[in-house]
Amino acid sequence: MATIFESAFHDGFGTWPLAYIPYGGADFGDVAAVAEKVGHGDDSAFYDAWVQAAQRQQAEADATLARAKTASARELYLRASCSYAASYHPIYGAPVDPRLLDAFRKQMALFATAMRLGDPAVEPLRIPFDRLSLPAYLIPAEGGAQERRPLLILTNGYDATLTDLYFASAVAASRRGYHALIFDGPGQGELLYEHGVPLRPDWETVIAAVVDFALTLDVVDPARIALSGGSLGGYLAPRAASGEHRLAACIADPGQWSVATGFRQAALRLGGTPDEVRDLGRIGDALLDRMRQMIEGDRKLRWMVVQRGFWANGVDNLRDYLASVETYTLEGRAELIRCPTLLTCAERDPLAAGVAAMLDALRCPKQMIRFTAAEGAGDHCEMMNRSLLNRRVLDWLDDVLHND
Repeated sequence: MATIFESAFHDGFGTWPLAYIPYGGADFGDVAAVAEKVGHGDDSAFYDAWVQAAQRQQAEADATLARAKTASARELYLRASCSYAASYHPIYGAPVDPRLLDAFRKQMALFATAMRLGDPAVEPLRIPFDRLSLPAYLIPAEGGAQERRPLLILTNGYDATLTDLYFASAVAASRRGYHALIFDGPGQGELLYEHGVPLRPDWETVIAAVVDFALTLDVVDPARIALSGGSLGGYLAPRAASGEHRLAACIADPGQWSVATGFRQAALRLGGTPDEVRDLGRIGDALLDRMRQMIEGDRKLRWMVVQRGFWANGVDNLRDYLASVETYTLEGRAELIRCPTLLTCAERDPLAAGVAAMLDALRCPKQMIRFTAAEGAGDHCEMMNRSLLNRRVLDWLDDVLHND
């Protein structure tokens, strides 16, 4: 697929907003203009170009709202929020870059403004969780905000925030007649950026708190609560369903059995033996050094592991990171999933490599939907054709939950 940004590394992040075009996050020209401004520039140039786009959109939104053009202002605030969200991924990592926090806070503030300008107005929520609370929004079903409807809970993966959930799937679900509950959990968004709370593998504990909260909402049909997770959420959602049996359906995009699988395969390619890589936290120093060199020598891989992985998993070295990813597994838990479960499998998504094997291991009602490059949906999380993904997933969910 052709790139828009001159740097392939920047293109991977800078084209996220293209997925959100059908749902009000951006338009192609927004992205192309930023890419042109970045040119051969570095990560700071990438950040600055997106922030300048966001500032321009926000200024226009403010002026539009002053003229009482509420609908147009809301659209512009959503775009500005999306632009701020796109700005900071290349500067991920601990210690937290102040520029990331500044953009994130503006992203969330503008999203809150846009939500309040909707009809009906939508206010931010807090979901009690341990000694903390999770930021959340309930996006109401179009035309049925006060009606009892099925609920789709959306959960993120490694490096997206709840505004990504809104554009990626919540708007589509709302248009289809679902209430959608979006939130950031441990290791995601506010909890990671502001409070340093890391990810945890036992997502059933997180979703239990989210379901408890959902059941306090009069508009939620308690018998029709579904959970959908994307990217790392393709592990987190089925892991949650293995322990939270109030869910009526589960969607994993793509289905993932274990976070450690890819690292285990890489260790084997680097000369590790099957016995040696059985537990990645205990591999020998020589193999660990080869893995470290491989990671440090690849900009994208370094970002995924050192900048993002160490930070989100709450570690500061490769051995501890590899030990932590071993805990993210459905081993011994997949057979506990009871609700109907849908797994997606995009043709070019390396995280989807084990979907067929995972499908075989499930003992619940199950289905897999494949997405291809020929459909423009062959890449990770079908990001270049989210509308196709949403149509097929929601069609499946309609049938499972009898949402006619």
